[in-house]
Amino acid sequence: MRWLRRLLGGKRVQLDPGRQQALLHDVQSRYGAHARIRFTEQVEALAGSLDSDDGLVVATRIVSQVADEAHVDLQAQAQEIHRRTGRRLLVHRRNYRPLWKEAGQFLRWPLFALPCGFHPYAQVAAAVTVVGSRAPRLDRVTDPNPLVTRVFEVLDLTTAGWEYGRVRVDTDAATLADRLIVSAGQVLAAMDDPPRLPPAMRELMRRNNTVTVHDPAGPRAVGGINLGARMREEFLV
Repeated sequence: MRWLRRLLGGKRVQLDPGRQQALLHDVQSRYGAHARIRFTEQVEALAGSLDSDDGLVVATRIVSQVADEAHVDLQAQAQEIHRRTGRRLLVHRRNYRPLWKEAGQFLRWPLFALPCGFHPYAQVAAAVTVVGSRAPRLDRVTDPNPLVTRVFEVLDLTTAGWEYGRVRVDTDAATLADRLIVSAGQVLAAMDDPPRLPPAMRELMRRNNTVTVHDPAGPRAVGGINLGARMREEFLV
């Protein structure tokens, strides 16, 4: 694998775990729903602070941690539903859409309240932006395969939340989805042997409907996003 050869070979980069920990602490403490600046401004500031190899490592950790914690949360929700109703729900990380189609009205979208505290429209949006913009360097610091899988998981959860989980689609939500799509495409383009697209992505790519996007501060519609078209633009190259 090219990423492992680079880690072990002459092209290995010099990483600073202490610097990574300081960056992670800054990302967790200064940004999120409690910050007094708009999410777009937070993403810009965060992406700038993570524009290094150590920052790239932190960005990959954010994406992976969010995906892992969201999966644990959904498993716990499914177990609670089974305990209360006897209804068994299957939680498959490669395709969350069947779960949300079947039980979306009973599920809580996990990305707003994860133990890590990362907000989808702040830290997560910034992390996937960094992952995408620095995709050619990913295999110098990590294995891109599980990372792109986690990016797709977060994208799957985001779009399923719109469709089945009563998550409001405002400009911040649409920006997150677009950043996830673009970043996934950039990572795939940088890989020697990219994996197949997950079932949820293939299902969405067959669509051509536009989702209305609202103003974060009110009910006014300000535009739209065609997820299928955006995915075809990024993934079918």
